[in-house]
Amino acid sequence: MSAKKTPQPIRPYGDRKDDGRIQLSFTLPVAVSGRAKEAARLFCEGLGLKNVVVATMESAGNEFSFFVAYGNADVPLDFAQIVVPEVELPAWGFKEINHLIHEKIGRKLVVVGACTGSDAHTVGIDAILNMKGYAGDKGLEAYPWIDAYNLGAQVDNLALLTRAKELSADAILVSQIMTQRDLHIDNSRQLIDLAKKSGQRNLLFLLGGPRIDHKLARELGFDAGFGPGTKPSQVASYILSTLLKR
Repeated sequence: MSAKKTPQPIRPYGDRKDDGRIQLSFTLPVAVSGRAKEAARLFCEGLGLKNVVVATMESAGNEFSFFVAYGNADVPLDFAQIVVPEVELPAWGFKEINHLIHEKIGRKLVVVGACTGSDAHTVGIDAILNMKGYAGDKGLEAYPWIDAYNLGAQVDNLALLTRAKELSADAILVSQIMTQRDLHIDNSRQLIDLAKKSGQRNLLFLLGGPRIDHKLARELGFDAGFGPGTKPSQVASYILSTLLKR
């Protein structure tokens, strides 16, 4: 039986702690005027905000007005009750990762990545795999003890799995940027289905993209999900730590 969590009530912070004060911005399809400002105030009150102050009203073009408003939101939260699945990984750096692969694995790790399906946006997969990396964090190509293969964009799921088998990959990285009509969900799920049919689900499958989090990735059958701001060393740390556990 799990222990009862100690309540941790939180509220937004504006002028002082726990005052519930929030800021929001929006546009209304009316020209700048006193009536427009009053409409903005009433709109905020309609959202349930109290003590509303419309701080900014600017013209946003013909018959459009942009507003910045403040108000009190009476919505307390118990932070202790909020549970979100998150990727657990050690805080290893470049040198430590290479040393551990050398000492504990004794061979190079093989990582294959691609933007699959009709997705042609390679910024995310390039940031993780290419030598330059992201935010001063070296990409996996720069790791002496990792062989990283970036297959690029619009790679068919079957082609990705075939290449991964040829290279005896340890991990497959998939980047999904396009989300229209849930393309990222359908394509990612298809990849895992194909991996199961081809007997490759024993590999590590990582999913990344702006609409991806660990919870969604797990629901789609992946081992882990990484969202915006992920650094190459975090991906490398996850792959290595998971392989060591296995």
